Amino acid sequence: MPWNVIVRRSFSWAHYLTNYKGAPEPIHGHTWKVEVYLKADTLDEGDMGFDFLEVQEFLKVLLPDYCLLNDVFDFSPSAENVARWVYIKVKEKYPSVSKVIVWEKEDCGAEYFE
Repeated sequence: MPWNVIVRRSFSWAHYLTNYKGAPEPIHGHTWKVEVYLKADTLDEGDMGFDFLEVQEFLKVLLPDYCLLNDVFDFSPSAENVARWVYIKVKEKYPSVSKVIVWEKEDCGAEYFE
């Protein structure tokens, strides 16, 4: 029986799109949320697929608060691009990642999966 273990992290990031309708967008910030879905086919001796705290610590290092994304990434930091980047980074540590959802606002986000 498979499970999706879901870990969510919120953080504050600023960004601007480099080509929004033909021009750079003004810098603005969001309280972003990332949801990471890790597929677990079995449970460990503690009856867990993954340790929530361990995954949250990994995400805390990967996604620090109060950054200007345009200074961090060499691509335009749209929600779509950030979701793909997070997925790739999570997959390096947790190969069973099934998808990542990045919420730029409460009602707007992007999902990346393979």
